Amino acid sequence: MTGLDRAAPRRSALWRNTDFLKFWFGETVSLFGSQVTTLALPLTAVTAFAAGPSQLGLLGFVTWFPYVLFALPFGVWVDRSRHRPMMIASNVIRMVLIGLVPLLAALGRLEFVPLVLITAAVGTASVLFDVGWMSYVPTLVRDRDFLVDANGKLGATSAAATAAGPGLGGVLVTALTAPIAMAVDAVSYLASVVSLLLIKTREPKPEPKDGAPRRLLSELGEGLRWVVGNRYLWQIALFGGLCNFLSNATNTLYLLYALHDNGLPPGLIGLVLSIGAVGGVIGASVSGKVLRRLGVGRTYAVFMSTTFLGLLLVPVAGGPRPVALGVFFVAYFLAYLGVSVANVVVSSLRQIVTPHALLGRMNAAMRTLLYAGAALGTAAAGLLGEQLGVRTALWLFAAGSVAMIVAVALSSITRLREMPAAAA
Repeated sequence: MTGLDRAAPRRSALWRNTDFLKFWFGETVSLFGSQVTTLALPLTAVTAFAAGPSQLGLLGFVTWFPYVLFALPFGVWVDRSRHRPMMIASNVIRMVLIGLVPLLAALGRLEFVPLVLITAAVGTASVLFDVGWMSYVPTLVRDRDFLVDANGKLGATSAAATAAGPGLGGVLVTALTAPIAMAVDAVSYLASVVSLLLIKTREPKPEPKDGAPRRLLSELGEGLRWVVGNRYLWQIALFGGLCNFLSNATNTLYLLYALHDNGLPPGLIGLVLSIGAVGGVIGASVSGKVLRRLGVGRTYAVFMSTTFLGLLLVPVAGGPRPVALGVFFVAYFLAYLGVSVANVVVSSLRQIVTPHALLGRMNAAMRTLLYAGAALGTAAAGLLGEQLGVRTALWLFAAGSVAMIVAVALSSITRLREMPAAAA
């Protein structure tokens, strides 16, 4: 009987883990707020500063590039320290910085350069939180048989936030203007801070192995060597980074393509993302059943390919508004469905094959490689969209999606029938 099979009859036990439920609730509220900002931030740039592809590419780049700069040293820090205090500090910082945007807008002092600087600072705080929470979940959920279910629940609420957030954001932007709508995100971080403060699970401070002194560069190298040397982890990093490159590039240009080329108002732009992201909710909700039926490898192959198929359809949208809307809905439904299920697979696989003492550095190395792709994707979208036109650039990224479907089919992850043995 596999770990996935053993988990099935006991999955309800996770509902009795009150500290996991507190974390899950706070993260859910925070994710909903962040999705409002995902739409409101670029719309602030477009409506307030008439931003084009290059400006939106710059905003996206400074959102993700802090992962390249800081994820590895933050990963060492996370492995040396208790995770919860770092996560609380990260959310306090993000709450204050996001709250500055509606405040500056209300005072008539909001300008593009401060918006870029705030975005970069929020991105830096997000690096610390993301590296911390990926390593914190195994502290709250100690039985590996429950990790797939825990990641599925977190994935489901992330997908639900992705589904509802842009639609809510579109309504708030229409009613309040884009900068003021971001106040919702600031309040959501406060809810997350409170939920983390209520967690009672004791988290011992990590001690150096064998009492040896800790050196930053050697610990960074240990984390990177683990990722590069593990046959599953390096493929997750490579394919995930390329997926982030293509999806961020496509999403950056989608806003301009829908707004200018197809004449969609902000409310409909958000509605496309919200209805499309229902696929993510469905995917995360059924991910455990799909894994048990198809096995790890086939689940990964099918749903990574589904993600790229969705991205491929975005530049197809055009013509009458109902037709364009329909294609956008299908494209984002498939993209969110695929990435939601694939993320549950790779998150669980990463946690299972990595020793607990290396989780922070493994997640940091992963974040560096994955979000390097995201940062480069937004930058490439800005440059190519400016030089070639938005739709032509979208077709180039669509061609990359076709190539990735072939590459995923050749991955050794696709040959996994079940999760491998847990790392010692």
